[in-house]
Amino acid sequence: MSFGQALLEAIESLNGNKMRSGLTVLGIVIGVAAVIAMLAIGNGAQASITGSISSIGTNLLFVFKGASEGPGGPGGGGPGGQSSGNNDRPLTLADAEAIADPFAAPSVAAVAPVIQGNVTVTFGGEKTTTTMSGVTVDYASVRNLELSEGEFINQEHELGRMSVVVMGPETADTLFGHHDGIVGETVRIEGQPFRVLGVLVAKGGGSMGSEDNSIYIPFSTAQARLIKHGSRDEVDVIFAQATTADTVTQASDEIKNILRQRHRTPIGRDDFTVFTQQDFLQTFQTITGVLTIFLGGIAGISLLVGGIGIMNIMLVSVTERTREIGLRKALGARKKDILLQFLTESSLLSLIGGVIGILFGWLIAFTVGKVATATGNNFTPIVGTDAILLSTSFSAAIGLFFGIYPASRAASLEPVEALRYE
Repeated sequence: MSFGQALLEAIESLNGNKMRSGLTVLGIVIGVAAVIAMLAIGNGAQASITGSISSIGTNLLFVFKGASEGPGGPGGGGPGGQSSGNNDRPLTLADAEAIADPFAAPSVAAVAPVIQGNVTVTFGGEKTTTTMSGVTVDYASVRNLELSEGEFINQEHELGRMSVVVMGPETADTLFGHHDGIVGETVRIEGQPFRVLGVLVAKGGGSMGSEDNSIYIPFSTAQARLIKHGSRDEVDVIFAQATTADTVTQASDEIKNILRQRHRTPIGRDDFTVFTQQDFLQTFQTITGVLTIFLGGIAGISLLVGGIGIMNIMLVSVTERTREIGLRKALGARKKDILLQFLTESSLLSLIGGVIGILFGWLIAFTVGKVATATGNNFTPIVGTDAILLSTSFSAAIGLFFGIYPASRAASLEPVEALRYE
């Protein structure tokens, strides 16, 4: 029997039991669709996080107090992390000025020290709690911020300790109901009046939290009136910008050497941590990669269940067609002909389910992307070729694997016994 004949007979057999074949295919459809959708969501999440981090530039460095095992990790000085001890020397304005020295750190283009805290902001009857950052003039360029209207904090605001504020669009929406045309309005931060100086362009979440739900005031104003630290010139984080993306590693080494000299720390006992954008990217890519594999594995269980369904139906088919098999063998059909016939049927079921599953999985991913866009989230599921090839090959393998036993059982039937079967 040729493969073409086996294929035609398989189509005829499956067509004769449309309902049963359809329900069997449904298991593979659900499995493949789940794999496609889950991998698309995982890839989309990874791309979204990577894009958010990369959007602030590839030559940015973060300097935190305390030794760290990783960004936000145990013992980390990064977002979500804690310093390794309570005796660490804090970062100061003098540290930032030393890093900004072009002779000591020629690979560093600009430096922006920041002090931060959570504050309550009110306007009229509206109130919100948000993150406030006291920043210097260079902060906007170092963090690659863009304004939708107004201006950013300048040297005059800094020297005069002026009561001005730049708002993220999400904070503005909460207070005003919109984020355009609000420059010149007066809001109250912890009860103190501040004039709105500008509004940022929406950027979404980033490695340091959402910049859309935040406010920025002059460093000197925050230091004098709103945020109190143990020492007057203490800062929470220092942002540094390398001259180019290629000099990030060199800039990191220069910053470490400067701080080691200033803090007089023993070798291997730094009381600070320097992170680069690449550090954050690698950490988040690892996390999202594991998440994607986990989601794909969970979805793969559905494919396994679908394969078991194929084996179950093929065993039923062998039992129902025992006399037919006996008659075929009596008329000269060989064992490999019977084996090919039933393997073709199981593979065809799996192939049909795989094709429909790919289309259905793409539709699910497309729908999730539309819902995310409608709710204001910058997230687009990505249906990759690897996911399609993986799910298709896996479904085909399942069709063959779970079809081998029923096909082998059918091919092993003795003609005489099969013809006598009732």
